[in-house]
Amino acid sequence: MNLNQLSIPHVNGVALCDGTEALSVEELRQRACSELLRQAAIQAGLLPHADPVPSGGAMSEAASAAIEALLDRELLMPQPSEEACRRHHAAQIGRYAVGERVQVRHVLFAVTPGVDVNALRQRAEGCLLDVRCATPDGEDRFAVAAAATSNCPSGAEGGALGWLTSDDCAPEFARELFGKPEVGVLPRLVHSRFGLHVVEVLAREPGVVPAFETVKSAVAQALRQQTFTTALRQYLQLLAGQAQVGGVDLEASDTPLVQ
Repeated sequence: MNLNQLSIPHVNGVALCDGTEALSVEELRQRACSELLRQAAIQAGLLPHADPVPSGGAMSEAASAAIEALLDRELLMPQPSEEACRRHHAAQIGRYAVGERVQVRHVLFAVTPGVDVNALRQRAEGCLLDVRCATPDGEDRFAVAAAATSNCPSGAEGGALGWLTSDDCAPEFARELFGKPEVGVLPRLVHSRFGLHVVEVLAREPGVVPAFETVKSAVAQALRQQTFTTALRQYLQLLAGQAQVGGVDLEASDTPLVQ
């Protein structure tokens, strides 16, 4: 069977879906990255060649354990020094504030199975430009846009999400909101597991910033996660360059497997 001719996404001839599944772009990328790692674990002798091909994106327990062992062996993970931790803490001090709250509203352009992501991005960017160009004393264009186009139930309330803490948000959404001074419509789209967001910060309540020693372990963990993300991305790029990958664009994936 020629998977390229059938337009079925695959990695080295292993299909990533059965042709009937409606996967989002990110779900397809996740499967491709997982399959690259599963095959690398087989080549490294950490997983039998008879390991079953994942079904519906679910791999065997043995494959999951083998991939973990592979990454432990292949990824260089130096421990962050105290100096590096102190620099990171000083540069990102707002990130470790306790009790910070933001009052937010948004317009959500949801990424759903089969959606044209490029067209969706164009719509979201058009909305962002429109609300940023609105005059302060004119129509509340943000509320109008949310009511007309948002894929979130909050659209009925003009996109209002109320007062949020970081614990109320998906981590990738929280990273764009907290520990920053911005108030007003953010000049960029915010990406999350739910899609693309046009976001307006209406107000902020600063939290209390604890001393470095109090959050030292959290700072070190954040730096280790950054190092792991970078190393994993580079390793996946290496594997992809050595593989025959069809039907999925891995170049556009910012954070594979580490959402």
